[in-house]
Amino acid sequence: MKENFRISFISIRSNLLRTTLTVLIIAFGIMALVGILTTIDSLKRSVNSSFSAMGANSFSIRSRAYNVQIGNHRERTKNFSRVSYSEAKRFKDEYKIPAAVSVSIGASGNATIKYESEKTNPNVSVRGVDENYLITAGYEISKGRNFTDADIRSGENAVVVGAEVVTSLFKQGQDPIDKMITISNGKYRIIGVLKAKGASMIGSGDRLCIIPVTNVRQYFSYPNMSFNITVLPNEGVGMSEAMGEAENLFRVIRGLEPLDATDFYIVKSDSIAELMISSLSSITIAATLIGIITLLGAAIGLMNIMLVAVAERTQEIGIRKAIGANNKTIQQQFLFEAVLVGQIGGMVGIVLGMVVGNLIPLIAGGVFVIPWAWMIMGFLLCLIVGVVSGIYPAMKASRLDPIESLRFE
Repeated sequence: MKENFRISFISIRSNLLRTTLTVLIIAFGIMALVGILTTIDSLKRSVNSSFSAMGANSFSIRSRAYNVQIGNHRERTKNFSRVSYSEAKRFKDEYKIPAAVSVSIGASGNATIKYESEKTNPNVSVRGVDENYLITAGYEISKGRNFTDADIRSGENAVVVGAEVVTSLFKQGQDPIDKMITISNGKYRIIGVLKAKGASMIGSGDRLCIIPVTNVRQYFSYPNMSFNITVLPNEGVGMSEAMGEAENLFRVIRGLEPLDATDFYIVKSDSIAELMISSLSSITIAATLIGIITLLGAAIGLMNIMLVAVAERTQEIGIRKAIGANNKTIQQQFLFEAVLVGQIGGMVGIVLGMVVGNLIPLIAGGVFVIPWAWMIMGFLLCLIVGVVSGIYPAMKASRLDPIESLRFE
């Protein structure tokens, strides 16, 4: 067996161009498979990380457009497909379960923030919030303070900024607290800085400015504004109890009768992550099938090359048989060659797949993943490819007649 391995290495080295092409065929198949699956794993981890920061125990209330079809007549329910500020405020005031309840709304997703001669790129999110938003969204203050109830009631021109906004505007290391910045032509005083969260696949949590929700109503108003209600029950409060109370209260606020259909959603924060991960699972299955089909093509190519090798080395096989090599030895030699080429291709493909698979997530702010499971699967698949591709050429080589092989030209 040791001698067969040595001969296999010599044969591979003597046909370097053919071996390299075969290795590349297999490597690209494995690279595609491992690369796609590594990217998906990184996405899953990033999604989990992003939503875990919000707290798995929180839920949101969202309105929905709801139409009733009766024959040819379409009728809307009594409520608009939005949550008004008065509804959100009333819910916050009347919700009796021990919990942090926040009301917020998006003001802009592409704002440019200015301080003296410095300004950010036009990619800063501006959000109107209340004093409970930082708790329900999983943010912490690193410097300064949060909004007070008085700030929210008065619609103060105050702002709490993300860490990335600070680094963009205060490049000389100045203390940002009490500095005046410009947001959409309005002057706002910085009262706090958020602790850095880092980037994730769903965006940067540090490229953010939050201002009082009442200020947004006054200066960023637009038609049909729909406010978000987020509830984070206190520790020890059952989620089912908290969600049930929220649904009953909001039905009353929306003016729904007992027989009316609920025209809003109550969505747990982790259910969004589960939905995204479920979608990625479908992509994982599709990527695996694509990778296996690619490897099937590589297996056919490897088998073809091994058959060519048997034809080219027919005389060598005859000589080996003439000096005592039996059919099993010849068969092992060619099978070892196929498996060896497959494993070399697998190693190259796994390394490339791991690099390519992590490249896109890292650029987008994801996490680096070492896909141990996919690496092991890649080696096993390459072993199967090598055995399947080499078994027939090896058997054909072992059955050659030594006399006819010696006379082969």
